[in-house]
Amino acid sequence: MRNDPSQSVSGGGVPLWHCLEADQATGRLGVDPARGLEADEVAARRALHGENGLPEPPRRGPFLRFLAQLNNPLIFVLLAAAGLTLALGHLADTGVILGVVIINALLGVAQEGKAERALEALRKVLSPRAQVLRAGKVETMAAAGLVPGDIVLLQQGDKVPADVRLLHAHNLALDESLLTGESVPVAKDTRAVEPRAPVAERIGMAFAGTLVTQGQGSGVVVETGMRTELGRISALLKAVPQLSTPLLQHLEGLSRQLSFVILILAVLAFAIGVLWQKLPWTDTFLIAVGMAVAAIPEGLPAVLTIALAIGVQRMAKRNAIVRRLPAVEALGAVTVICTDKTGTLTCNVLTAVHALTPCAEYRIEGVGYDPHGRVLRQGESVEADGQADIEGLILAGVLCNDAVLMREEEDWRVAGDPLEGALLVMARKFGLDPDQTRASWPRLDVLPFDARQRYMAAAHHNAAGEAFIFVKGAPEVILARVSSPPPAVEAELERLAARGLRLIGFARKRVGCGALTASEIESGLEWLGLVGFIDPPREGVTEAVALCQQAGVRVKMITGDHAVTAAAIAAQLGIGDGRTVLIGEHLERLDPAELSGRVRETDVFARTTPEQKLTLLRILQDAGEVVAMTGDGVNDAPAIKGAQVGVAMGKEGSEVAREASVIVLADDNFATIAHAVREGRAVYDNLRKTILYILPSDAGEAMIMLAALLLGGVAPITPVQILWINMVTTVNLAIALALERPEGDVMKRPPRPPRAPLLEGQVLWRIPLVSGLMVLSAYGMFEKVLADGGSLEAARTAALNTIVLIECLYLFNARFLTTPVLNREGLFGNPVVWYVIIPLILLQMLVTYAPFMNAVLGTAPLELASWGWMVLTAFGVMLAVELDVRLRRLFRADAASMGR
Repeated sequence: MRNDPSQSVSGGGVPLWHCLEADQATGRLGVDPARGLEADEVAARRALHGENGLPEPPRRGPFLRFLAQLNNPLIFVLLAAAGLTLALGHLADTGVILGVVIINALLGVAQEGKAERALEALRKVLSPRAQVLRAGKVETMAAAGLVPGDIVLLQQGDKVPADVRLLHAHNLALDESLLTGESVPVAKDTRAVEPRAPVAERIGMAFAGTLVTQGQGSGVVVETGMRTELGRISALLKAVPQLSTPLLQHLEGLSRQLSFVILILAVLAFAIGVLWQKLPWTDTFLIAVGMAVAAIPEGLPAVLTIALAIGVQRMAKRNAIVRRLPAVEALGAVTVICTDKTGTLTCNVLTAVHALTPCAEYRIEGVGYDPHGRVLRQGESVEADGQADIEGLILAGVLCNDAVLMREEEDWRVAGDPLEGALLVMARKFGLDPDQTRASWPRLDVLPFDARQRYMAAAHHNAAGEAFIFVKGAPEVILARVSSPPPAVEAELERLAARGLRLIGFARKRVGCGALTASEIESGLEWLGLVGFIDPPREGVTEAVALCQQAGVRVKMITGDHAVTAAAIAAQLGIGDGRTVLIGEHLERLDPAELSGRVRETDVFARTTPEQKLTLLRILQDAGEVVAMTGDGVNDAPAIKGAQVGVAMGKEGSEVAREASVIVLADDNFATIAHAVREGRAVYDNLRKTILYILPSDAGEAMIMLAALLLGGVAPITPVQILWINMVTTVNLAIALALERPEGDVMKRPPRPPRAPLLEGQVLWRIPLVSGLMVLSAYGMFEKVLADGGSLEAARTAALNTIVLIECLYLFNARFLTTPVLNREGLFGNPVVWYVIIPLILLQMLVTYAPFMNAVLGTAPLELASWGWMVLTAFGVMLAVELDVRLRRLFRADAASMGR
């Protein structure tokens, strides 16, 4: 037998095995279902198909990851500067420059860590052990040894080891949420499906990695390894590139632009020195290198890393764990959040929320398995005791039930079917203890749930010897066996089903104490009522969705669940218009232009496959959106990896989704995303402030060197002093900006345009303004000290301290991009500013007056009067920037009033 891929797919795209009857599948695979494969056949098939597992992905070693960090235009310039200074014998300069490069590269390597472990996690999803029938004997073996044609046995608690075509199924149900997003276990039987049936409706199949929640079954392995549904997602995940975040794209562009400008300035400086000033080429070359080093913001990568790390810490306090630093800021750029429903917007715990009896309607509060919550009848809290109609319904729900509700420390857990567990929770909310009820109503017999019959029946008797059959199942199936159905029950069913509730009907019949048979319940049942279940929204999600929408971030729900359920949850959360739902199979019928338009207009998508989720994602990205994708299942992993910001659930989510993500929500709550967006926007603001603070300083230092060449004189500062400013003074001062709190309107303004540059317009104007003032101030102090008879070292010390003082006072200007700072909030709103300024001023005193610092940096002591002039000059620069901000605000206000 050759399991040829070309022969295993039906014309509609569904694997052929799913469409065949069970005996046809075993026939095609050449296996006797009563005996299994023989040893020689197993060996032959293993040689043909290989191991039942997913391949180990290639990995970059630490050295290659380190080299990747050096792939940056600014780093290239720094490395060139280091090589040139080494050639000229300036070892101290070489050591400092290389130290900066190595430190930044090591920081990058440390952050990369777990970047590509999603495929490894997928391999771990496969069951490690399986029960297999071979040569007539049942054996337990490693799942990796399975081959197509093996007969496997499944029972409650097993993880399915491969894609299996079911041959027998007894009360079998599987949790397929990691593949389909289906919020409830799927009942299985042996029927074949139509060629175009989606994965969630292929009831005759058990897929690798899914979990058996109840019952038993057996089946024949039809696909292993990469040919399974799980393997298909693995291949899809592998093909999805990890997108760069907006910040990385902007910084890459900024690096290229700065590198180009720096090289042009260095060449220009060299030409001026050699061709115009007729200086020796070696001296001129050293000046040009010094100017290039001055212009390069060596400290910028370190400061940006610190700013992002601070954002990581803040997000961690909000239960958002960041796995890649740039993702912190990327959340602030998000324009669309595409979110899975099950386990993300909802609790992924089925909850009974509605009960309807022939006499009354009840609303049940509370979510999950915690049995606390009110039961309301016409707005008033009630209990089952004294309510004969609901008491019978609750009794049927507890007795026609095989689940067990238990408490483990602070958490409540269910052993068995989640829907039956929800019935036990409902009973406790009504005031009934399921254990005591079962003890007083011993079971006589049971007919387990069957997917074909769609009901379960159980016979019990009470202390008085009265025996009853209690039945639960699909409402239409139960009603067909009821003697006197309530007149309006069909309309009630439609009303509740339209709200996305999963409905279960209950009935009973008084009988003798004989054996329970199917014929006993064919007729004569008494209708008790029905219960509506739903996977309810998480607490705080509605408010979080509203907050995102207020911030201009559109929320789209993309789920594998039913359209009616998706629409009901979306309506509760305020996503979309509450009516429009686009179903996955309809996406395939739309032409590209129509599909693009529908995707942008629609906010709720149901019954989507992993490929369709990726398609939706790429359409939005092609339209210029910055997309965050959230989810918890294996089926979400490709889209999570393909989004600019992939977000996975940390508690109940799959390891595959977590490894594909850049952010993990420790509390599995969508509301945490809204907090993370706020932090992301604050981080972006702080990054802009940091860049706007560092660049004028570097530009000013470079212009000082260029001015020295143009004037034909001695440079006011040396390259070593420039590196001191950049790596010690500027970096430490800029850290204060990384600790700025979010501004008040951060979640009231729309997202920034994805292609908007980091710096533009009036903000960009500050760079020439501040750097120009810095050049005039530093050069002025340098010439003044020389004119007063000071030494060259003293004059350079005055220029150095002037630049440092300007940076200290300009730090206040940088706290706000478009707001004046000469007020209480501007001067004292961030105490960290003072915490960094005061120690740095003391450090500059050490640089000025300590002999060992004089020797290292080429400085000299200054007279007290010089400090007065330096402070006055620095304060003048601060006032000039403040005046510029106020004038621009005034002009904007005038323009706005004229526009009105």
